[in-house]
Amino acid sequence: MRINVPATSANLGPGFDTLGLALSLKNQVIIKPSKFHSVSLRGEGSNNPMLKDNNMFIAIFNDFYLNLLNKKRHFRFEFNNEIPLSRGLGSSSAVIVSAIASAYAIEGIKLEKSKLLNLALAYENHPDNITPAVVGGFTVSTIQDNEVKYIKKGMPSHLKGVVVIPNRPISTQLARKALPYKYSKEDTTFNISHSSLLTAAFMSQNWEMLRTASLDKIHQKYRMKQMPELFDVQKTSLRNGSLMSTLSGSGSTLFSICYKDDLQKIESELKKKFPHFKVISCNFDNDGIRVDD
Repeated sequence: MRINVPATSANLGPGFDTLGLALSLKNQVIIKPSKFHSVSLRGEGSNNPMLKDNNMFIAIFNDFYLNLLNKKRHFRFEFNNEIPLSRGLGSSSAVIVSAIASAYAIEGIKLEKSKLLNLALAYENHPDNITPAVVGGFTVSTIQDNEVKYIKKGMPSHLKGVVVIPNRPISTQLARKALPYKYSKEDTTFNISHSSLLTAAFMSQNWEMLRTASLDKIHQKYRMKQMPELFDVQKTSLRNGSLMSTLSGSGSTLFSICYKDDLQKIESELKKKFPHFKVISCNFDNDGIRVDD
């Protein structure tokens, strides 16, 4: 069995813990019957031997598989990872949703995507990353009565994503601690209005509105201060034609959207100015997690 799950960029500026996008960067897991447990790991994280022994995917998979069938079986797990670890591109959410989906699929048990989302909440209590990972596209999501409620909009092919991945992470835990304990009424109103406008811009495909709508006063500046060069990355991306440029999740990746015709210039300028960072262009994923026999 083969499972593909996309990277995600969450928050998208003002949409704190609510808005997200699925990207064409993917993690793939191949699971095969085996006489004994074995793991191989390629791509992101392959230089960390601890991931073979302390693997979150396998732990979640085994929990669900045991609960479903009340028995254990041995498998060979082959991980091919494109999603960078601890860089704000949804690597943890990708692991969670793919592990749960795999435990059901390997025994041919149908699992609706809405149920998968709700099961994933036990491991990830914010829906902004798990939702686009499961359903793809641009998503607006919230939690009510322990269930994920969401609306999805597919992304067009003439838009591209650009991710600038720094050579070091920003701790999600420290990033949350950097946020103020209280916000002013003006700042919260600013974010409500801009998050609403950003959602409307995606839904109506008014791409010229993204630059204004993606402004934020709740989290970005506080988190980006931990890596001040990100402010320059953001300015460079916007100056060279990006429609919007925001901190991806809690960082440290900076995520931009642009027209396909502007991609080469933006990518070239970012690579030239930030040679110590990884710059990757990508498409958007409108399908979300895929499980193939």
